[in-house]
Amino acid sequence: MQIQNATVLITGANRGIGLAFAREALARGARRVYAASRQPGAVTLPGVTPLPLDVTDPEQVARAVREAGDVTLLINNAGVAETGGFLADTTLDATRRQLEVNFFGMLRMSQAFAPVLAAHGGGALLNVLSIASWINRPLLGTYGATKSAAWALTNGLRHELRAQGTQVTALHMGFVDTALTHGIDAPKSTPEAIVARAFDGLEAGADEVLADALTQQVKASLSSATPAYLAAA
Repeated sequence: MQIQNATVLITGANRGIGLAFAREALARGARRVYAASRQPGAVTLPGVTPLPLDVTDPEQVARAVREAGDVTLLINNAGVAETGGFLADTTLDATRRQLEVNFFGMLRMSQAFAPVLAAHGGGALLNVLSIASWINRPLLGTYGATKSAAWALTNGLRHELRAQGTQVTALHMGFVDTALTHGIDAPKSTPEAIVARAFDGLEAGADEVLADALTQQVKASLSSATPAYLAAA
Protein backbone atom coordinates (compact mmCIF):
# COMPACT_ATOMS: atom_id res chain seq x y z
CA MET A 1 0.00 0.00 0.00
CA GLN A 2 1.52 3.28 -1.11
CA ILE A 3 0.64 6.54 0.62
CA GLN A 4 1.15 8.61 -2.52
CA ASN A 5 -2.25 9.23 -4.15
CA ALA A 6 -4.05 7.35 -1.36
CA THR A 7 -7.17 8.71 0.30
CA VAL A 8 -6.56 8.41 4.03
CA LEU A 9 -8.94 8.56 6.98
CA ILE A 10 -7.36 8.91 10.42
CA THR A 11 -9.41 8.64 13.59
CA GLY A 12 -8.35 10.76 16.55
CA ALA A 13 -6.43 13.03 14.19
CA ASN A 14 -6.55 16.33 16.04
CA ARG A 15 -3.47 15.68 18.21
CA GLY A 16 -0.66 13.32 19.14
CA ILE A 17 0.00 10.33 16.91
CA GLY A 18 -3.12 11.03 14.84
CA LEU A 19 -1.93 14.52 13.98
CA ALA A 20 1.51 13.14 13.12
CA PHE A 21 -0.16 10.60 10.80
CA ALA A 22 -2.02 13.41 9.04
CA ARG A 23 1.14 15.46 8.55
CA GLU A 24 3.13 12.51 7.25
CA ALA A 25 0.35 11.39 4.90
CA LEU A 26 0.34 14.83 3.31
CA ALA A 27 4.14 14.84 3.11
CA ARG A 28 4.09 11.49 1.33
CA GLY A 29 1.66 12.72 -1.29
CA ALA A 30 -1.73 11.44 -0.18
CA ARG A 31 -4.49 12.63 -2.49
CA ARG A 32 -6.81 13.45 0.41
CA VAL A 33 -6.56 13.17 4.18
CA TYR A 34 -9.68 13.03 6.33
CA ALA A 35 -8.77 14.10 9.86
CA ALA A 36 -11.51 12.65 12.04
CA SER A 37 -12.12 13.85 15.59
CA ARG A 38 -14.85 14.21 18.18
CA GLN A 39 -13.82 17.88 18.11
CA PRO A 40 -13.44 18.73 14.41
CA GLY A 41 -12.90 22.38 15.32
CA ALA A 42 -9.61 21.32 16.88
CA VAL A 43 -8.36 20.07 13.50
CA THR A 44 -6.32 23.01 12.22
CA LEU A 45 -3.72 21.32 10.01
CA PRO A 46 -3.78 22.94 6.54
CA GLY A 47 -4.54 20.56 3.70
CA VAL A 48 -6.72 18.06 5.57
CA THR A 49 -10.48 17.61 5.54
CA PRO A 50 -11.91 17.74 9.09
CA LEU A 51 -14.47 15.03 9.77
CA PRO A 52 -16.66 14.97 12.89
CA LEU A 53 -16.48 11.45 14.29
CA ASP A 54 -16.97 9.68 17.59
CA VAL A 55 -16.07 6.04 16.93
CA THR A 56 -18.43 4.92 19.71
CA ASP A 57 -21.45 6.44 17.93
CA PRO A 58 -22.90 4.20 15.16
CA GLU A 59 -24.73 7.11 13.53
CA GLN A 60 -21.55 9.18 13.26
CA VAL A 61 -19.66 6.21 11.84
CA ALA A 62 -22.37 5.70 9.22
CA ARG A 63 -22.21 9.39 8.32
CA ALA A 64 -18.43 9.15 7.97
CA VAL A 65 -18.89 6.36 5.43
CA ARG A 66 -21.26 8.55 3.43
CA GLU A 67 -18.94 11.56 3.56
CA ALA A 68 -15.68 9.68 3.00
CA GLY A 69 -16.66 7.01 0.52
CA ASP A 70 -13.39 7.37 -1.40
CA VAL A 71 -11.13 6.10 1.40
CA THR A 72 -8.38 3.64 0.44
CA LEU A 73 -6.50 3.65 3.77
CA LEU A 74 -8.20 3.61 7.16
CA ILE A 75 -6.01 4.32 10.20
CA ASN A 76 -7.73 3.24 13.40
CA ASN A 77 -5.82 5.53 15.74
CA ALA A 78 -8.46 6.79 18.19
CA GLY A 79 -7.77 5.52 21.68
CA VAL A 80 -8.19 6.29 25.36
CA ALA A 81 -6.19 5.20 28.39
CA GLU A 82 -6.94 5.12 32.09
CA THR A 83 -4.46 4.10 34.73
CA GLY A 84 -5.12 1.25 37.13
CA GLY A 85 -5.10 -2.51 37.53
CA PHE A 86 -7.88 -5.05 37.92
CA LEU A 87 -8.70 -5.00 41.62
CA ALA A 88 -9.84 -1.40 42.13
CA ASP A 89 -13.51 -0.63 42.79
CA THR A 90 -13.63 1.43 39.57
CA THR A 91 -12.14 -1.25 37.33
CA LEU A 92 -15.32 -2.47 35.61
CA ASP A 93 -16.45 1.00 34.56
CA ALA A 94 -12.93 2.00 33.48
CA THR A 95 -12.55 -1.14 31.40
CA ARG A 96 -15.91 -0.63 29.69
CA ARG A 97 -15.05 2.98 28.80
CA GLN A 98 -11.76 1.97 27.25
CA LEU A 99 -13.19 -1.03 25.42
CA GLU A 100 -15.82 1.19 23.80
CA VAL A 101 -13.09 3.16 22.03
CA ASN A 102 -10.08 0.86 21.84
CA PHE A 103 -11.93 -2.31 20.80
CA PHE A 104 -15.53 -1.67 19.80
CA GLY A 105 -14.69 1.61 18.08
CA MET A 106 -12.00 -0.10 16.04
CA LEU A 107 -14.37 -2.96 15.22
CA ARG A 108 -17.19 -0.60 14.25
CA MET A 109 -14.94 1.43 11.94
CA SER A 110 -13.45 -1.67 10.35
CA GLN A 111 -16.88 -3.17 9.67
CA ALA A 112 -18.19 0.08 8.23
CA PHE A 113 -15.25 0.80 5.94
CA ALA A 114 -14.42 -2.73 4.77
CA PRO A 115 -16.89 -2.41 1.85
CA VAL A 116 -15.45 1.01 1.00
CA LEU A 117 -11.94 -0.40 0.82
CA ALA A 118 -13.18 -3.34 -1.26
CA ALA A 119 -14.82 -0.96 -3.71
CA HIS A 120 -11.46 0.72 -4.29
CA GLY A 121 -9.44 -2.41 -4.91
CA GLY A 122 -8.83 -3.52 -1.32
CA GLY A 123 -6.74 -0.72 0.12
CA ALA A 124 -5.37 -1.04 3.62
CA LEU A 125 -6.25 -0.95 7.29
CA LEU A 126 -3.68 0.23 9.85
CA ASN A 127 -4.57 -0.43 13.50
CA VAL A 128 -2.68 1.45 16.19
CA LEU A 129 -1.99 -1.00 19.01
CA SER A 130 0.66 -1.05 21.75
CA ILE A 131 3.39 -2.92 23.53
CA ALA A 132 0.63 -3.34 26.12
CA SER A 133 -0.95 -5.89 23.78
CA TRP A 134 1.63 -8.35 25.18
CA ILE A 135 2.60 -7.17 28.65
CA ASN A 136 0.40 -6.02 31.49
CA ARG A 137 1.32 -4.09 34.62
CA PRO A 138 -0.88 -2.45 37.30
CA LEU A 139 -0.18 1.07 35.95
CA LEU A 140 -2.07 0.31 32.73
CA GLY A 141 -3.73 -3.00 33.52
CA THR A 142 -7.19 -2.40 32.10
CA TYR A 143 -5.79 -0.44 29.17
CA GLY A 144 -3.52 -3.36 28.34
CA ALA A 145 -6.48 -5.72 28.31
CA THR A 146 -8.23 -3.55 25.72
CA LYS A 147 -5.12 -3.49 23.55
CA SER A 148 -4.80 -7.28 23.78
CA ALA A 149 -8.38 -7.48 22.53
CA ALA A 150 -7.60 -5.04 19.72
CA TRP A 151 -4.60 -7.17 18.72
CA ALA A 152 -6.83 -10.23 18.49
CA LEU A 153 -9.32 -8.20 16.45
CA THR A 154 -6.58 -7.07 14.08
CA ASN A 155 -5.30 -10.61 13.56
CA GLY A 156 -8.83 -11.83 12.84
CA LEU A 157 -9.56 -9.00 10.42
CA ARG A 158 -6.38 -9.79 8.50
CA HIS A 159 -7.77 -13.22 7.60
CA GLU A 160 -11.33 -12.05 6.95
CA LEU A 161 -10.23 -9.21 4.66
CA ARG A 162 -7.61 -11.14 2.72
CA ALA A 163 -10.11 -12.29 0.10
CA GLN A 164 -10.98 -8.72 -0.85
CA GLY A 165 -7.31 -7.74 -1.11
CA THR A 166 -7.18 -5.49 1.94
CA GLN A 167 -3.80 -5.21 3.64
CA VAL A 168 -4.07 -5.21 7.45
CA THR A 169 -1.12 -3.86 9.41
CA ALA A 170 -0.75 -3.74 13.20
CA LEU A 171 1.36 -0.99 14.76
CA HIS A 172 2.89 -1.74 18.16
CA MET A 173 5.01 0.67 20.20
CA GLY A 174 5.94 1.62 23.74
CA PHE A 175 5.37 5.01 25.32
CA VAL A 176 5.07 7.93 22.91
CA ASP A 177 5.42 11.56 23.92
CA THR A 178 1.77 12.65 23.68
CA ALA A 179 -0.93 13.93 26.02
CA LEU A 180 -1.96 10.30 26.59
CA THR A 181 1.30 9.59 28.42
CA HIS A 182 1.64 12.90 30.24
CA GLY A 183 2.94 12.31 33.73
CA ILE A 184 4.42 8.87 33.00
CA ASP A 185 8.14 8.90 33.75
CA ALA A 186 9.57 6.57 31.12
CA PRO A 187 11.54 6.79 27.87
CA LYS A 188 9.29 7.95 25.06
CA SER A 189 9.46 8.00 21.27
CA THR A 190 8.30 10.99 19.29
CA PRO A 191 5.02 10.67 17.36
CA GLU A 192 6.89 11.54 14.18
CA ALA A 193 9.34 8.63 14.57
CA ILE A 194 6.53 6.16 15.24
CA VAL A 195 4.49 7.33 12.27
CA ALA A 196 7.45 7.23 9.88
CA ARG A 197 8.14 3.61 10.85
CA ALA A 198 4.45 2.76 10.56
CA PHE A 199 4.18 4.13 7.03
CA ASP A 200 7.47 2.57 5.98
CA GLY A 201 6.18 -0.80 7.15
CA LEU A 202 2.79 -0.31 5.54
CA GLU A 203 4.38 0.59 2.22
CA ALA A 204 6.64 -2.48 2.49
CA GLY A 205 3.61 -4.72 2.98
CA ALA A 206 4.32 -5.61 6.62
CA ASP A 207 1.68 -7.38 8.68
CA GLU A 208 3.15 -5.93 11.89
CA VAL A 209 5.30 -2.91 12.62
CA LEU A 210 7.33 -2.99 15.84
CA ALA A 211 8.16 0.68 16.02
CA ASP A 212 10.80 0.86 18.75
CA ALA A 213 13.56 -1.25 20.26
CA LEU A 214 11.70 -2.15 23.46
CA THR A 215 8.69 -3.39 21.52
CA GLN A 216 10.95 -5.53 19.35
CA GLN A 217 12.56 -7.03 22.47
CA VAL A 218 9.20 -7.79 24.10
CA LYS A 219 7.80 -9.42 20.97
CA ALA A 220 10.93 -11.54 20.57
CA SER A 221 10.60 -12.72 24.17
CA LEU A 222 7.10 -14.15 23.75
CA SER A 223 8.31 -17.55 22.58
CA SER A 224 11.21 -17.72 25.02
CA ALA A 225 11.41 -19.46 28.38
CA THR A 226 11.22 -16.05 30.07
CA PRO A 227 8.57 -14.04 28.21
CA ALA A 228 8.31 -10.38 29.15
CA TYR A 229 4.72 -10.69 30.36
CA LEU A 230 5.82 -12.99 33.20
CA ALA A 231 8.70 -10.82 34.40
CA ALA A 232 8.26 -8.81 37.58
CA ALA A 233 8.09 -5.08 36.98
